[in-house]
Formats: sequence, structure tokens, C-alpha cells
Amino acid sequence: MDIVRTIHGEVRWLVAIVAIIVIVKFAIGLIQKSEYKSMDRGLMSGLVGLIDINFLLGLILLFSLGFDSRTRLEHAGTMFVAVLLAHSNAAWRKSEDSAKKFRNNLILVIVVLALVFAGVTVIRGGFF
Repeated sequence: MDIVRTIHGEVRWLVAIVAIIVIVKFAIGLIQKSEYKSMDRGLMSGLVGLIDINFLLGLILLFSLGFDSRTRLEHAGTMFVAVLLAHSNAAWRKSEDSAKKFRNNLILVIVVLALVFAGVTVIRGGFF
């Protein structure tokens, strides 16, 4: 299980890096009133995919290590909410309004990143 825990811990950095890239890209797109393109959709899908992979690794750890720790359960609950929110971007995926997509996804990614930060802080006692 140590390898799963290590991978789970390292993927959080990928999630954080991609989330920051998405935040910057979407903020620029919103400010410049750019068209929401397939690359933007791909960035969002990549972020959600990384979150899903890390959540699955976390579930494997949770079931193998047990449900006996309050901090483990709080971490899992916080991350579950983050996963649900990350997937909620499908609500406006078919919209033709690029500004709406950039704005909504930007807010969504910031909230999800804040939840990830809070969840990691709960389990580790700090993000780093």
C-alpha cells in the first residue's frame, strides 16, 4: 500500500499544477473575451480526470487502511464533494456562450482547488 499512498500523494501536485494552469488560462480567456476552444475543454477534462484518478487511489487506501480514523473520513468526504463539483461542469458544457463557460469553470476550479487544499490539510496537518 505504500506505493499507492506515494502515488496518491504525488498526484495531488499534478492536480494543483493543472488547476493553476486552468485558472490562469480561463482568467485570460475571460478577460480577453476569447472563444472557448477544444483545448480549453481538454484542459478541464484533464483536470477532472486527474481528480478522478486520485479519488480512486484514495478510495483504495481508505478501504485497505480502514474507516477507523476521523481525519481519514473527513478527508474522504471533502474530496468526494470536490469530485462531485469537478464533474458539475457538464451542466454548461453545451452552452454556446464562451464567457459563461470561462466564468463558471474558473469559479468551479477555484472552489475545487480550495476543497482539495482543505482536504489535504485535514489529513496531513498542512498542505506541504
